[in-house]
Amino acid sequence: MDLESVRDSLIRQEDTIVFSLIERAKFPINSWAYSPPQNGVDAFSASSFLHSFVRESEALHAKAGRYENPEENPFFPDDLPPSMVPTHDYKQVLHPAGSSINVNKTIWDIYLNKLLPLFAAEGDDGNYGLTAACDLACLQAISRRIHYGKFVAEVKFKESPEEYGPAIHDQDRAGLMKMLTFEAVEETVKKRVEKKAMVFGQEVSLSDNSKSKETYKVDPSVVSRLYEEWVMPLTKQVQVEYLLRRLD
Repeated sequence: MDLESVRDSLIRQEDTIVFSLIERAKFPINSWAYSPPQNGVDAFSASSFLHSFVRESEALHAKAGRYENPEENPFFPDDLPPSMVPTHDYKQVLHPAGSSINVNKTIWDIYLNKLLPLFAAEGDDGNYGLTAACDLACLQAISRRIHYGKFVAEVKFKESPEEYGPAIHDQDRAGLMKMLTFEAVEETVKKRVEKKAMVFGQEVSLSDNSKSKETYKVDPSVVSRLYEEWVMPLTKQVQVEYLLRRLD
């Protein structure tokens, strides 16, 4: 694994995220799927329909061996059943301490309370099962992308251990965050995902009417905002937490 292969994976994951958002946008907000919580109740802890749907789905996925893959991080890791499929010998890339890093509770809260209202229309069409299935796909795609920061951090550390070593020894979070921040790269990512949302989510018409207003299944600016405000900051947070444990 090198930075080029990591970069290719991150770009492919952009496609998955954009398509999952487009699929979810087919349905209105369907608030019943998320009730409870009520005001003042922790959205992650409360037992809503989505909560149960994701928990039961992850139990099934665990039996199929999904979480044997170090790239996968469950939202409800406690009490997952053992895998029923033959064990695959995944290459040990990450430091063992990386398995303890899981920001899915934060991702869950952001998705339900901040992101979903930005692109799902108001209303209720009763398709709660399909809605929850789309939510799960979105949550898993975003989680996989953010937690892939562990692999990014490992590759960067192996390529330049002398650069990251002093900050790790000093447990310098701010210093590591500065080292991992490249504003020009982040701006490129924002523009690329916005462009993908335009291309993947455009309404295709065979008529040549250049004057017609372009419409998109998901507002491209929402996808750009998703990356700017949540995906990239959380990815860097995961990288910092990983590097702080890298020399344990």
